[in-house]
Amino acid sequence: MAIDPQFEDNREVVDEHEGHKVWGPVDEPEQLGIHGTHVAVDFDICLADGACLEDCPVDVFEWTDTPGHPESEIKADPVNEAQCIDCMLCVDVCPVDAIDVDPGRTDRV
Repeated sequence: MAIDPQFEDNREVVDEHEGHKVWGPVDEPEQLGIHGTHVAVDFDICLADGACLEDCPVDVFEWTDTPGHPESEIKADPVNEAQCIDCMLCVDVCPVDAIDVDPGRTDRV
């Protein structure tokens, strides 16, 4: 299942992490929500294969520890989403469609 591109309408902000919003629900460690707004990563489906970190030309992503999560114990966190140039490489290379980039989102950094 891919990230919900309408998460802004379907979820609520429940926290903030590394300067970006976290969209719920969150029930750690199994359910971690969607991190980011302009560059959004669904932590619950991210497999941490690293393709987005390798291909992003402006280093939007950094690894963050998520111990106990059933998919992987690290996630690609969009901690530098303000640097995003909307090239969509991360979206294209994500094998599980866990990333959505939308320059038109209301809370663009």
